[in-house]
Amino acid sequence: QVQLVESGGGLVQPGGSLRLSCAASVSIFSARRVAWYRQAPGNQRELVAAMSSGGTTNYADSVKGRFTISRDNAKKTVYLQMISLKPEDTAVYYCNVYLSWGQGTQVTVSS
Repeated sequence: QVQLVESGGGLVQPGGSLRLSCAASVSIFSARRVAWYRQAPGNQRELVAAMSSGGTTNYADSVKGRFTISRDNAKKTVYLQMISLKPEDTAVYYCNVYLSWGQGTQVTVSS
């Protein structure tokens, strides 16, 4: 079973930036899709960003132009660069690789 460990979350002011990391216990080279989801209190988990093995990306409309997903196969790590953060980005962020989930990392955007 794939183990995923997210990190990089924290408290940031509106307009700030964070970079989330998701380290996998196995190679992600053959993962056809890697993705980040988020879940805010009282809400369902929603897709934030995804990337195919070929590099094709898709983003939720609410984060387009502000978030960037990337993958480093050599480091077995998936990243989510987030800029211009808004209070509505506050949530627990989860990565998804090979149908496995990490434990999540909390992102709180507040002044």
